[in-house]
Amino acid sequence: MDVLVLIGRILFAALFLASAAGHLTRTRAMAGYAASRGVPLAVPATIGSGLLILVGGLSVLLGIWADLGALLLVVFLVPAAVLMHRFWRERDPQARQGELVHFQKDLALAGASLMLLALIAHAGTDLGLTITGPLFDLR
Repeated sequence: MDVLVLIGRILFAALFLASAAGHLTRTRAMAGYAASRGVPLAVPATIGSGLLILVGGLSVLLGIWADLGALLLVVFLVPAAVLMHRFWRERDPQARQGELVHFQKDLALAGASLMLLALIAHAGTDLGLTITGPLFDLR
């Protein structure tokens, strides 16, 4: 089981680490998109969210308080879904569908992050293949 969870952590974290790289290396372009979606202080928000998902993704990947890392990803994903993918405001059916897909994807990833948090916090050090045990104890 340890190896399966490790592979899952690697695959899961890869998405967030790639996204963090985009936030931090293409900040102006990403902030421009965020501003077009009505996000206030788009440049600091882009940098802050990039750092949030970088820390969360690395935490999950490396197994350093991976439960906290999963929680950080939830803190990013839920506001991102609501602020960036407001499908209910789209008039064009194709744009509406695209935003709905992204909204649902972000919420699904938030749900997966919460499950990961629970798994790690419940399993404790029995999970194995982590650098530290969990920060939280849900036993």
